[in-house]
Amino acid sequence: MSHSTSRMLTRVKAVYLYIREQGTVSTQKIAEEFGTTRRTVQRDLSILTYNGLVQSPNKGNWKITNKRVKIPDA
Repeated sequence: MSHSTSRMLTRVKAVYLYIREQGTVSTQKIAEEFGTTRRTVQRDLSILTYNGLVQSPNKGNWKITNKRVKIPDA
């Protein structure tokens, strides 16, 4: 796995954990928290949405789904 892929997967995991911790959070808030652009956050959220881990009940606001997930430490 390339370094950039590993970094992206680490960020996606961190975004998921951040949403889980915060409850419902906006795309802008995630971008500010991680120091990335909204477009980068949207890509990360697309991955999480595709895998059924997050949903956007209101446009631009995100929360986790009830899908069970095991998160590895590394």
